[in-house]
Amino acid sequence: QVQLVESGGGLVQAGGSLRLSCERSGRTSSATAMGWFRQAPGKEREFVAAITWMGSSTYYADSVKGRFTISRISAGNTVFLQMNSLKPEDTAVYFCAAGRPGQVMGVRQDEYPYWGQGTQVTVSS
Repeated sequence: QVQLVESGGGLVQAGGSLRLSCERSGRTSSATAMGWFRQAPGKEREFVAAITWMGSSTYYADSVKGRFTISRISAGNTVFLQMNSLKPEDTAVYFCAAGRPGQVMGVRQDEYPYWGQGTQVTVSS
């Protein structure tokens, strides 16, 4: 099985920055895509960003493009989400997700079988 633990959430003012981390552990290979999703109160969970196994390719939701950066140590077990120029509408619980071994990329929730518990990000205006 795979375990994912997110950290780095918190309260920040609009325009500020936060860096989320996701530590992956487990027996299955780490050679898989990783992603970040978020769920705001009263809304559906939505895709934020994803990265390939080696970190060579990334993909972002339009709402965060240019402000957020996903990264990982090549084939490593830790994925980061650097969030800059935060807005109140970025307030949500942020979830880390891991794909199946060998999975290259994914932007849909059903492409990720493994999920963390989430970390709260609150952006005040």
